[in-house]
Order: sequence, then structure tokens, then C-alpha cells
Amino acid sequence: MNRYFEKNVGLLYAMLKRCELCPRKCRIDRTAGETGFCGLPADIVMDCCLAHHGEEPPLSGTRGAGTIFLSSCNLKCIYCQNYQISHKVQGEQLTAAGLARIMLDLQDRGCHNVEPVTPTPQTPGTMEALLMARKDGLTVPFVYNCSGYENPDVVELLDGMVDIYLPDFKYGQNEDGRMFSGVEDYVENCVASIREMVRQVGDEGRLIMDGNGIAEKGVIIRHLVLPGRMENSFGVLDLMKKHISLQASVGIMSQYTPIPALRTHPLLGRRVTRREYESVVNYALDMGFENLFIQDVDDRSFSPDFERDTPFNFESG
Repeated sequence: MNRYFEKNVGLLYAMLKRCELCPRKCRIDRTAGETGFCGLPADIVMDCCLAHHGEEPPLSGTRGAGTIFLSSCNLKCIYCQNYQISHKVQGEQLTAAGLARIMLDLQDRGCHNVEPVTPTPQTPGTMEALLMARKDGLTVPFVYNCSGYENPDVVELLDGMVDIYLPDFKYGQNEDGRMFSGVEDYVENCVASIREMVRQVGDEGRLIMDGNGIAEKGVIIRHLVLPGRMENSFGVLDLMKKHISLQASVGIMSQYTPIPALRTHPLLGRRVTRREYESVVNYALDMGFENLFIQDVDDRSFSPDFERDTPFNFESG
């Protein structure tokens, strides 16, 4: 089985020669120093890593998720709460061996899992690091935290290596993907990729947990409710019911906060109202979704500040 995984990692690395790691398919040679939309080199670039207590309870548990914030993104939504690191390339340049050591250190610190954030444009090095870490004693679950804008062919190559998939399902209609993320084909790539994720983990994507309520395997699909875009949220839920699974866990998030650049935006310049959020939650319940993670709707800001040593200073634990 290790040879199978190593072969797939080799295929991922081969894609860097004519990069098609995400649906943008820039087809540039990153091994020769060329950069595409994400601006990333062939090596791994990491901003920071930490024990994160703000994820869903089965991921954060009591000791935190071992979150690895990778630099840049293949989507770069205009409202991204992580815009300080997702909209540019900054941080420490790592080899796969260096990232493997970080994964093992997070495990040694007691984290319940290791969770690279937005690994999509850095999948080859991330997965090689995982194989190295597994050989050296990594036993906690590996969580693939992504935007949902994935190349389904790349997701297929991850089969057997990922324990828990944590994709966003941002848009239920391509109009919103075009307005807010500059892509024309978000919906079809997201649906196909999450379907493949659910197939890989089995049991319709149900979350499997240990005796302490910590996730070991499965899928959690996240959807951030945007102000005034209820039809988009309803569309996401319609697509999930039709094409994916009612059994997969769904995190419906109310935490949207306008970043400084959007405070005067005609659509995204305000928070989501309680009425808007509850309408999406009730729609999900009426459709038959049972495994929901929901949030309060209040005025607290959950936006991180990656210029601080502790970006999530609102967390406890």
C-alpha cells in the first residue's frame, strides 16, 4: 500500500511541471520557477502552525486541532477572513521533511489531528510530508481542509491517505462564485470533488468518532452564510441533498465578518442577521440534514490576525 501512495504522490509532483492541481489549470512549470494564480513555488510555504481550539468540536476536542496554515490559495475569495496569508505568498519555505517534522511536533504537543489549511496548490509536498510523518510515528488523523474548489482528478489521488475531509461548499450558484471568487465553474468542481471525498471515506460520509467524541474518519462540509445571499445557501443545500449525502456532517457558519477592504461593499459590508442565518438552518433541517454544526449569531468577531503571534486570541484552551 505504501508503494501505491508513493506512486500517487509522484503523480502529484509530476503535475507541477504543467500545473493542474486545481481547476484553474494554469499549466505553468512550477519546477522551473514559473508561478500561476496562486503565486507559489514548487516548495511548501507555511505561515504558521498551532493548536487551534476554534474548529468543530470533534476536531478541536480539548487539546486543539493541529492546524498548519499554508500560504496563499487557489481561490482567494474577496471576503476571506484569512486574507493576510491567503492573498499573498509569505512565510517559511519548507521541504517535505520539514513539514513532516512539524506534523510530528503537533502530535507531540497533544493535538488531536494534523490539519493543513488550503493544501490544494501545495498538495504534492503536503502528501509527501504526510507519508514521511506516518513512517516516523504519526498516528493522529490527517484532515484535508480546503475551499472546495478542487480538481476531482487530484482528489482521487488522495484516496487512502486522508482520514477526514473538511471542504467548504461556498456557492450553490456559479454567479456567486464569479462575483466573490472570480471563477466560473465552482459548483461543478465542488460537487464532483466532495462526491469523491465521500466515496473515499465510505458510509455516506458519516463522521466516525472515538469514545471521547474526537473525529477519526469522515467528512465535514462547511458552508459560510453570506449576507443577503440566502438563495446561494439554499442552492448549496439543494445540491448536497441531490448529489452528495444527507448523512455527512454540515457546518453552517454564521461568523462572516467584513474584512477592512469590504466594509463599504454594497453586499458584503455587513454581518449576517439572525433571521438570515436561522432561515438557512431551518431549510437544512426541513430537507432532512441531521448532522449539523451550528453557531450563535452575535457581534463577536472571529477573524484572526496573522500579524500577531497568537492569531486566534479569542480562543480559550
